[in-house]
Amino acid sequence: MQQQGNRFFFNVDWITVLIYIALCAIGFTNIYASIYNPDKSVGFDFASSYGKQLIYVITGLILGLSILLFDGRLFNVFAPFIYGVTLVLLVIVLFVGRNVGGNQAWIPIGSFRLQPSEFAKFGTALLLARYVSTFNPKFQDIKSIFIAAAIVLAPLLLIMLQPDTGSALVFLAFMFPLYREGLSGYFLLIFLGMIVLFVADFLVPTYILILILTTIGALFIYANKRKQKLIITTVFVTLIAIGYLFLVKVAYTKVLEPHQRSRIELMLGLKTDNKGAGYNVIQSQIAIGSGQATGRGFLQGTQTKYGYVPEQSTDFIFSTIGEEWGFMGCSVVIGLYIFLLLRLINLAERQRSTFSRVYGYSVACILFFHVFINIGMTIGIIPVIGIPLPLISYGGSSLWSFTILLFIFLKLDSNRMGFI
Repeated sequence: MQQQGNRFFFNVDWITVLIYIALCAIGFTNIYASIYNPDKSVGFDFASSYGKQLIYVITGLILGLSILLFDGRLFNVFAPFIYGVTLVLLVIVLFVGRNVGGNQAWIPIGSFRLQPSEFAKFGTALLLARYVSTFNPKFQDIKSIFIAAAIVLAPLLLIMLQPDTGSALVFLAFMFPLYREGLSGYFLLIFLGMIVLFVADFLVPTYILILILTTIGALFIYANKRKQKLIITTVFVTLIAIGYLFLVKVAYTKVLEPHQRSRIELMLGLKTDNKGAGYNVIQSQIAIGSGQATGRGFLQGTQTKYGYVPEQSTDFIFSTIGEEWGFMGCSVVIGLYIFLLLRLINLAERQRSTFSRVYGYSVACILFFHVFINIGMTIGIIPVIGIPLPLISYGGSSLWSFTILLFIFLKLDSNRMGFI
């Protein structure tokens, strides 16, 4: 089906666009509040964080509307090229990247810093959607699972080399779109089991966990002693689980940075460090709690005004919302995210093409992971792993990448009656 000339705008889901604009506006307002200093009140400053963020928002909106002018089929055609470019950028950053906070994740371009890991998300989403739609594997054989996993693991491993564990973990979100397209639920159970074993490995002695796993495996074998395949599978899974326990210990000591290990130990209650690694979270919790029901008011937050919360305009921007706008403000922000996620899932389900549906689910799952992890770490239920709150945290790379991610799907959705 051909484009309907200048009528294509009528097919765009403008409700999603309005949510996007609302979140960007909330982000700008709270970034301004997070760096506001009443003793140095001056006019609008484009060199400040809020001034730069306004530029990012305006250019992001222009970028998003420009994407709506493209033919949606081009994103399918150029998916391998876009994916390849993002991989090249992830390699380049390992050699010329600027180290910030222990992560070599930014390529300096004048006064701007480009973060390739943010753009790798939509590149991966496009290629994964293309693979699933082209071959329609339904994931009934090892080959299709392996190829899909390779598409996701390539950028994930490159990001881990930076090392940027937080951004790398977001790529696990792609498991859920694959599940929607036929990936066995056993893989989700394995994923959940890995998380449980990871946590248990810190709280329970390893030899006790090995005894528990061996006992469960033995009982299962006894209950299915006449089923040879199940017995072999049970032995294999038990051995893998035991090996995973030792792998966790190795990864914890050899792969994770000291500050990352400290954050995990703090979350699990294995140690306290109110003046060191735990300082950010404690100050963030104080800020959010002090907002109570309706907040202290715009520019009235003491934790925010006097800079008690580090990284408050980026990773901990939600603490500004909690302090100055209170429970009601937090509820509005979370409500907007929930509405956006439900909207994206609804749009994804109505797609006629597999490519658009897989891509739509990828967008929704990436957003969910970012929102859940970011808000979770600001209130202390998830280790601080340093990922932004979508469209609200300060940063050009983050805002532009989420803009591209979202508006590509809006374009695909506007063409759903003719795009295959």
